[in-house]
Amino acid sequence: MAADNDRRAARLAKQIGAFAERRGGGAEGQIAHVGQAGFRITLVGADGGWGDLMAPSLDVAKDAVERAGVTLKESFDSEMAARVRTGPYEWKRMAGIQIGGPANPTGAPDSAEPSATTTASA
Repeated sequence: MAADNDRRAARLAKQIGAFAERRGGGAEGQIAHVGQAGFRITLVGADGGWGDLMAPSLDVAKDAVERAGVTLKESFDSEMAARVRTGPYEWKRMAGIQIGGPANPTGAPDSAEPSATTTASA
C-alpha cells in the first residue's frame, strides 16, 4: 500500500510540476475533500491558468504538492480566485450547464489546463 501511494504521489507531483512550468514557472494549490472520489488538488498557475487533479487520499495529495514545490493554501481564497483566468471554453461550458445546454464534450478541449480532471491510479 505504501509503495502504491508513493507511486501515485510521484505521478501527481510530475503532473503538478509540468503544469506549473507551462503556466509561468509557478503555481499555488489547494486541497479539498470531495467525498468518496478522494481529494481534489486545484492549481492556479502564475499566468492565471488553472486545473485540477484527483488524489485518492489527503496524504497522497499533500505529498504530491510538496514534491512538486507548489505553495499550498488553506483555502481557495479571494486572492487565489482573482488570479484565475477563464477562456471561451469555460464560459461556454458554464453557460451550457446553467441553462440546460448540450452535454459536456467527450473529447478534451485544447484550451483547458489540464484538459480534464484525472485520478492517479496504480
